Amino acid sequence: MIRNTLLEQLLPCLWYGCVDRAIALLRSVEPTQIKNQKALADLIGYLERNRPYLPCYAVRKRLGLHNSSNPGEKANDLVVSERQKHNGMSWSRWGSVALAAITTLVRNREYMRWFQTGTLSFSFCA
Repeated sequence: MIRNTLLEQLLPCLWYGCVDRAIALLRSVEPTQIKNQKALADLIGYLERNRPYLPCYAVRKRLGLHNSSNPGEKANDLVVSERQKHNGMSWSRWGSVALAAITTLVRNREYMRWFQTGTLSFSFCA
């Protein structure tokens, strides 16, 4: 199967952050081997557009950093979704951003500093 062979070559490229190599690999596939040319073009376009933001997952793993969006998704649940989605409320864009900012200040115990000095402390989690 071309799909499995291609994935065996593509996934290591992406794991090690070799986006250029991944794009070249996808472009080298014979058009007759792919059913959905648009999906292939979309994937190449996605990789090209997001090239600066695609990390080397191998390095992140070695450093003990997250390789998924789970922490961000959970933070969104705690900061935004819990208050704004589950109560059946309708929010303007500005109101939503403002509520998320204030909720974040409270969750991070930074609200007093922010309201008194207009500054925040910054530190990485252990």
